[in-house]
Amino acid sequence: MKKTYQRLPESELDIMLVLWNGTPPMTRPEIEKVINTKKNLAPTTILSLLTRLEAKNFVEVTKQGKMNLYTPLVSQTDYQAHESRSVLEKLYGNSLKKFVTSLYQGKKISSEEIQDLSDFLKELDDREE
Repeated sequence: MKKTYQRLPESELDIMLVLWNGTPPMTRPEIEKVINTKKNLAPTTILSLLTRLEAKNFVEVTKQGKMNLYTPLVSQTDYQAHESRSVLEKLYGNSLKKFVTSLYQGKKISSEEIQDLSDFLKELDDREE
Protein backbone atom coordinates (compact mmCIF):
# COMPACT_ATOMS: atom_id res chain seq x y z
CA MET A 1 0.00 0.00 0.00
CA LYS A 2 1.37 3.41 -1.02
CA LYS A 3 1.66 6.08 1.64
CA THR A 4 -0.23 9.28 1.03
CA TYR A 5 1.19 12.60 2.10
CA GLN A 6 -0.38 15.95 2.70
CA ARG A 7 0.71 18.50 0.15
CA LEU A 8 3.09 20.88 1.90
CA PRO A 9 2.75 24.64 1.62
CA GLU A 10 5.81 26.29 0.05
CA SER A 11 7.20 27.52 3.40
CA GLU A 12 7.13 24.01 4.92
CA LEU A 13 8.53 22.49 1.73
CA ASP A 14 11.43 24.97 1.95
CA ILE A 15 12.26 23.57 5.42
CA MET A 16 12.03 19.99 4.14
CA LEU A 17 14.36 20.82 1.24
CA VAL A 18 16.94 22.09 3.74
CA LEU A 19 16.68 18.84 5.70
CA TRP A 20 16.76 16.65 2.58
CA ASN A 21 19.78 18.47 1.15
CA GLY A 22 21.58 18.87 4.47
CA THR A 23 23.01 16.35 6.88
CA PRO A 24 20.28 15.49 9.37
CA PRO A 25 19.71 15.56 12.22
CA MET A 26 19.89 19.36 12.09
CA THR A 27 19.20 22.03 14.70
CA ARG A 28 16.87 24.99 14.16
CA PRO A 29 19.83 27.43 13.91
CA GLU A 30 21.44 25.21 11.22
CA ILE A 31 18.17 25.13 9.27
CA GLU A 32 17.73 28.88 9.75
CA LYS A 33 21.21 29.60 8.40
CA VAL A 34 20.42 27.76 5.13
CA ILE A 35 16.86 29.16 4.78
CA ASN A 36 18.06 32.72 5.32
CA THR A 37 20.41 32.53 2.32
CA LYS A 38 17.23 32.65 0.17
CA LYS A 39 14.61 34.37 2.34
CA ASN A 40 14.63 36.02 5.72
CA LEU A 41 12.52 34.12 8.27
CA ALA A 42 12.44 34.82 12.00
CA PRO A 43 13.57 32.00 14.33
CA THR A 44 10.01 31.80 15.73
CA THR A 45 8.60 31.32 12.21
CA ILE A 46 11.06 28.50 11.49
CA LEU A 47 10.18 26.90 14.83
CA SER A 48 6.46 27.11 13.98
CA LEU A 49 7.07 25.49 10.59
CA LEU A 50 9.10 22.70 12.20
CA THR A 51 6.33 22.13 14.76
CA ARG A 52 3.77 21.84 11.94
CA LEU A 53 6.02 19.40 10.07
CA GLU A 54 6.35 17.31 13.21
CA ALA A 55 2.55 17.27 13.64
CA LYS A 56 2.21 16.06 10.01
CA ASN A 57 4.82 13.31 10.64
CA PHE A 58 7.28 14.76 8.17
CA VAL A 59 10.01 15.28 10.78
CA GLU A 60 11.05 13.64 14.01
CA VAL A 61 12.32 15.75 16.89
CA THR A 62 14.83 14.48 19.42
CA LYS A 63 16.21 16.47 22.34
CA GLN A 64 19.93 16.78 22.85
CA GLY A 65 20.57 18.89 25.92
CA LYS A 66 18.75 22.18 25.31
CA MET A 67 18.72 21.71 21.52
CA ASN A 68 16.11 19.99 19.38
CA LEU A 69 17.40 17.89 16.50
CA TYR A 70 15.20 17.51 13.42
CA THR A 71 15.31 14.48 11.12
CA PRO A 72 13.09 13.94 8.06
CA LEU A 73 10.71 10.96 8.30
CA VAL A 74 9.62 11.25 4.66
CA SER A 75 12.21 10.90 1.88
CA GLN A 76 12.43 13.49 -0.86
CA THR A 77 11.99 10.73 -3.47
CA ASP A 78 8.75 9.46 -1.87
CA TYR A 79 7.32 12.96 -1.57
CA GLN A 80 8.24 13.88 -5.16
CA ALA A 81 6.71 10.65 -6.48
CA HIS A 82 3.48 11.31 -4.58
CA GLU A 83 3.28 14.93 -5.74
CA SER A 84 4.03 13.95 -9.35
CA ARG A 85 1.28 11.32 -9.37
CA SER A 86 -1.13 13.80 -7.82
CA VAL A 87 -0.41 16.51 -10.42
CA LEU A 88 -0.61 13.99 -13.26
CA GLU A 89 -3.98 12.70 -12.04
CA LYS A 90 -5.57 16.05 -11.19
CA LEU A 91 -4.33 18.27 -14.00
CA TYR A 92 -3.68 15.86 -16.86
CA GLY A 93 -6.18 13.02 -16.34
CA ASN A 94 -3.27 10.59 -15.87
CA SER A 95 -2.10 11.30 -19.42
CA LEU A 96 1.67 11.48 -19.64
CA LYS A 97 1.30 12.70 -23.24
CA LYS A 98 -0.86 15.69 -22.15
CA PHE A 99 1.63 16.48 -19.40
CA VAL A 100 4.67 16.45 -21.71
CA THR A 101 2.74 18.42 -24.33
CA SER A 102 1.93 21.16 -21.79
CA LEU A 103 5.58 21.38 -20.74
CA TYR A 104 6.75 21.98 -24.28
CA GLN A 105 3.84 23.98 -25.68
CA GLY A 106 5.32 26.47 -28.11
CA LYS A 107 8.91 25.55 -27.26
CA LYS A 108 11.36 23.77 -29.51
CA ILE A 109 12.31 20.34 -28.25
CA SER A 110 15.89 19.40 -29.03
CA SER A 111 16.63 16.07 -30.68
CA GLU A 112 18.67 15.21 -27.58
CA GLU A 113 15.61 15.72 -25.34
CA ILE A 114 13.47 13.62 -27.69
CA GLN A 115 16.11 10.87 -27.63
CA ASP A 116 16.29 11.00 -23.79
CA LEU A 117 12.50 10.68 -23.57
CA SER A 118 12.50 7.87 -26.10
CA ASP A 119 15.22 5.99 -24.22
CA PHE A 120 13.34 6.47 -20.96
CA LEU A 121 10.08 5.15 -22.43
CA LYS A 122 11.89 2.15 -23.95
CA GLU A 123 13.45 1.44 -20.56
CA LEU A 124 10.01 1.54 -18.94
CA ASP A 125 8.60 -0.74 -21.63
CA ASP A 126 11.46 -3.24 -21.12
CA ARG A 127 10.74 -3.34 -17.38
CA GLU A 128 7.09 -4.19 -18.03
CA GLU A 129 7.94 -7.31 -20.05
